[in-house]
Amino acid sequence: MNTQESQNTNPPQDPNYPQVFFSEAIKTYDETYISELTTAIITAIKQVYDPEIPVDIYELGLIYVIEYLDLTPNMIKVKIDMTLTAPGCPVAGSMPEWVANAVNAMPEIEDCLVDLVWEPFWTPERMSLRAKLELNMF
Repeated sequence: MNTQESQNTNPPQDPNYPQVFFSEAIKTYDETYISELTTAIITAIKQVYDPEIPVDIYELGLIYVIEYLDLTPNMIKVKIDMTLTAPGCPVAGSMPEWVANAVNAMPEIEDCLVDLVWEPFWTPERMSLRAKLELNMF
């Protein structure tokens, strides 16, 4: 069990891995469980694609933070901070809802809130190698 209020569990093999934080109400948590749950949330997020780009939004580097608000079993609440490739993106009003729907489809998730953030600004450097290869950016 860990008792830190926030943690960045960024695996070195995945530069897009979001920062992981915990609300002040969460005093302890199981690191292995959080790692598995975060991986499952990322898998759900990877089902969401920008309709103009044939790469999922995780590989594009649009997910910045996953914050655990409540870790009560089967009532887990999370907040996700994400951005878009450009402020004028035509799906700006829809994509956060797509992400929330993908994560809320997980049986252990009670609620997923998604905040659209603009800092730090998104740049192509945030894209994974896989996304760059898919988009022929070399």
